[in-house]
Amino acid sequence: MQPSRELSTLLDIMARLRDPVNGCPWDIEQDFRSIRHYTIEEAYEVADAIEREDYEDLRDELGDLILQPVYHAQMASEAGLFDIGDVIFSVTEKLIRRHPHVFGDDDPGNATSTERRWENIKAAERAKKAERRGAEKPPSLLDDVPVGLPALARAGKLTKRAARVGFDWPDTRSVIAKIAEELDETNEALASGSAEQQAEEIGDLLFAVANLARHAGIDPEASLRDANAKFIRRFEHVEARCRKDGVEIAEAGLERLDGYWNEIRAADKSS
Repeated sequence: MQPSRELSTLLDIMARLRDPVNGCPWDIEQDFRSIRHYTIEEAYEVADAIEREDYEDLRDELGDLILQPVYHAQMASEAGLFDIGDVIFSVTEKLIRRHPHVFGDDDPGNATSTERRWENIKAAERAKKAERRGAEKPPSLLDDVPVGLPALARAGKLTKRAARVGFDWPDTRSVIAKIAEELDETNEALASGSAEQQAEEIGDLLFAVANLARHAGIDPEASLRDANAKFIRRFEHVEARCRKDGVEIAEAGLERLDGYWNEIRAADKSS
């Protein structure tokens, strides 16, 4: 077996790895549930490479991500459910159906009308999917917002969906007022000593902040990732300053650590 640019080679490799007699013992043992977290991790690693603008790494990470649907399709094929050809047919059919202004006779219009058409098509798809599943309740606008998304990203998507039918704050100022209200309620919960109430109110506060990010046109998940990266970089400066001054970080004290932190914070603001 040799490396190749052909998808067929990747399919052959995956089938070989899953061969019950001559395959890899680890790969043979896996199922949909056991590898699902790898699928999520690979998507995050693609996003990380993009944010770092490391395009050689992006090439490799995209390869790892492509492996995931091939892996799932191989297991599905073994179980007689579907194969990779069915997966590719499904996505090509969906793209053609959702772009009648490109692949059909519809007027292309502008970005706004295209988005409206897209949402109408998606709504019809949700209704059809609910009918196929025999759902006991009518389809909801929120049905296909993935449960597996990170909570902050899902909050942003949920509020965006609700906003499409007018269920939204009228402006950013109103959202900020809601955050202030949630912060007051969080303070009350903290004073109450009830862990359950505190968790609920902090959740409401985070949800309101995600809503603010959407109103500002900012991806809340990406914004928090950037904040995490900034915290890591600044904290590493604090650690480096402790080493330079010959101080154990756990014994430095908050005042000294805060001073180091303010150094890098001031440097960031002046750059």
